[in-house]
Amino acid sequence: MKTIRPADIPTIQMHALILGSIGPRPIAFASTISRDGQVNLSPFSFFNCFSSNPPILVFSPARRVRDNTIKHTLENVYEVPEVVINIVNHEIVEQMSLASTEYDKGVNEFVKSGLTELDSEMVRPPRVKESPVQYECKVRRIIPLGNQGGAGNLIICQIVLAHFREDIFDSKGQIEPFKIDLVSRMGGDWYCRANGNALFEVAKPVARLGIGVDNLPEAIRLSPVLTGNHLGKLGNTESLPDPSSLAAVSIPTGFEHLSGHHLAAALLDANLIDAAWKVLLAS
Repeated sequence: MKTIRPADIPTIQMHALILGSIGPRPIAFASTISRDGQVNLSPFSFFNCFSSNPPILVFSPARRVRDNTIKHTLENVYEVPEVVINIVNHEIVEQMSLASTEYDKGVNEFVKSGLTELDSEMVRPPRVKESPVQYECKVRRIIPLGNQGGAGNLIICQIVLAHFREDIFDSKGQIEPFKIDLVSRMGGDWYCRANGNALFEVAKPVARLGIGVDNLPEAIRLSPVLTGNHLGKLGNTESLPDPSSLAAVSIPTGFEHLSGHHLAAALLDANLIDAAWKVLLAS
């Protein structure tokens, strides 16, 4: 392991290490307005949701490392404590990136990026029409985390009105990840698109009590073939299956070239848990 004390390296280097290792990070495309009506639009990847009742979002514009100045977004929310958090999907990622350019104060990034201002209903800053989700927020509190370059400023926002594009929902009224097509930030110039093969499901162990990896048979738990992810899936089973209960479970076609734990691993990768158990308990 490479061990680093933040105090021993330049802030810009620590910044790059944090951004390169903590991600993908959701993006708050924040529209704000100054007391004299100048609109600003800027993205921030130090952002997430922190409560649903009340509905709270938090993002953090950091002080610039090069000259320790603050960003126009932060200036605006001190003057007008309101913000619209527009969610970024793949359709607008390039325009969002363009809006991150450090234009002079008073330059409207909506105009520069070619995005469309849409009047909000409960706050002064406009929404991004092209964004699939727009959260109108009141700023409850601003918490400075320091006074040196690189220091964040937590802007705690309460959602007062939310807008969702209708075509991002599935038939059950849930937001469909493939339809909303979100993007997120990685380190440097890199982004991540939450679509295609990048999306996968992991069953939440909230409705059952899994037996845990520690209760798996030793031959399975210490298998040189099965990975930690494989063991995690097996440990999420409520009880160790009785082999007789798996008699009716069949192994699908396409796995004939595998056997033993290699076959079980492939079945687990395909989320065929019962079939994997049948193979493992017969080994």
